[in-house]
Amino acid sequence: MSRARRLAGLAGAGLALAGCAVGPRYAKPATPSAGAGAFISASPQASSQPPPPAGWWRLYDDPVLDRLVPEALSENQDLKVAAANLAYAQALAGEARAGLLPSTDLSAGATYGRSTAANAAAASGVARNSWTYSAGFNAAYQVDLFGRLRRTIEAANANAEQVRAAEDAVRVTIAAQTAGAYANLCGYAEQADVARQSQDVAQQTYDLIVREREIGSASDFDVARAATTLEQAKAVAPTLEGERRAALFELAALLGKTPAEAPADAAACRVPPKIDRPLPVGDGTAMLRRRPDVREAERLLAADVARVGVAAADLYPTVTLGGSVSTAAGKVSALGAPSSVSWSLGPLITWSFPNVTVAEAHVREARATASGALASFNATVLTALKETEQTLTGYAAELDHHRALAGAVDKAQTAFDLAQVQYKVGSTSLLDLLTAETTLIDARQALAASDQALSNDQVAVFQALGGGWEDAPPVSAPKIPG
Repeated sequence: MSRARRLAGLAGAGLALAGCAVGPRYAKPATPSAGAGAFISASPQASSQPPPPAGWWRLYDDPVLDRLVPEALSENQDLKVAAANLAYAQALAGEARAGLLPSTDLSAGATYGRSTAANAAAASGVARNSWTYSAGFNAAYQVDLFGRLRRTIEAANANAEQVRAAEDAVRVTIAAQTAGAYANLCGYAEQADVARQSQDVAQQTYDLIVREREIGSASDFDVARAATTLEQAKAVAPTLEGERRAALFELAALLGKTPAEAPADAAACRVPPKIDRPLPVGDGTAMLRRRPDVREAERLLAADVARVGVAAADLYPTVTLGGSVSTAAGKVSALGAPSSVSWSLGPLITWSFPNVTVAEAHVREARATASGALASFNATVLTALKETEQTLTGYAAELDHHRALAGAVDKAQTAFDLAQVQYKVGSTSLLDLLTAETTLIDARQALAASDQALSNDQVAVFQALGGGWEDAPPVSAPKIPG
């Protein structure tokens, strides 16, 4: 059987089964069963089995943070861009649904001139210029025999749902960035305070050595060495203060504010917020269901599969029912008179047959696009599982690191206190005192940096888990005046 006869047979079958949508039927792809259970990187010290709450930042019990994140979720400009994108996608879906309704045109006009009939009549007399008045109404309705319109609507709806998921993904990012910026400015403030405390210790040691040089118990070399330690301690705080202010300005931008409007209560924070209990993380199934980027990738796949059906419908005829009525007369009062009215009614069938090469190419293109969307969905799922395991691993490692640093600070403080006492009674050297002092300074700075790292790692875990969008308030795009 020739290809032409085969296609004709398919068209006849399609007409017999009017109302059937061609193209593949969409089925949501499965996720890896290996990622459905508990996270393999979860540890009893770092995480617990219950799922995270929607407002995970409230676990920090920090009133300032409790206010900042909801404010960012209402006022952030990136979220307003996402809201505008969603409004556009929803308008496109409405446009697609309008395809199920008849299209109509209403026209009216007046023209002045000389018609062909008037020129013909001029053979027996004088042709005259005249006015002609007309009015008309046209209507057309496309019969969706092969589902072109329904597949188009299906694709547009899936696209709008994809954009909504993208908006939720922005919410996840904004919540995490806001909490992270707050943790950073608090962490840099703590490190700057520790640096100033270390500077005080270095100053005390320097003053002690200067006094001992005055009585001949220390040399100029000892003074110069203590002065070096003091200047190094002084150099740390200004840099950390600059980092703190930069984090404060970042927080202001996330809140939709200028740097001058940065929140004063956040600027007053001196210790980064931490959750001092295992983080509720749930399991892989709940995480994949929660993450908006996975939902976004799945909706993109659904839209692309529907577009295969749109392309496949071009292999078959398009049937449009049309009708028109018009009237034309030399006087307005004569419009609508039986002799001035004309009308038509009937179906219009269009088909790119027998040359369907272009239509077949479009089907192959749409299938390739859908295949890529499926691969992208699978990659997004794997990325979500990978990111969650990575953040849990990093957080558990930082917990161990922090515990070790806290022990190191206790021991360094004890060693420095003993070195001071022993140096005053002459039972230890100045070098031992300076070494103990430097060790204590380094240990304090490392512990303060670890406090900040713990807060950031906790935020990273919650961001990887995909929460923060569930109870977020709706955001409206800016109104265009006029």
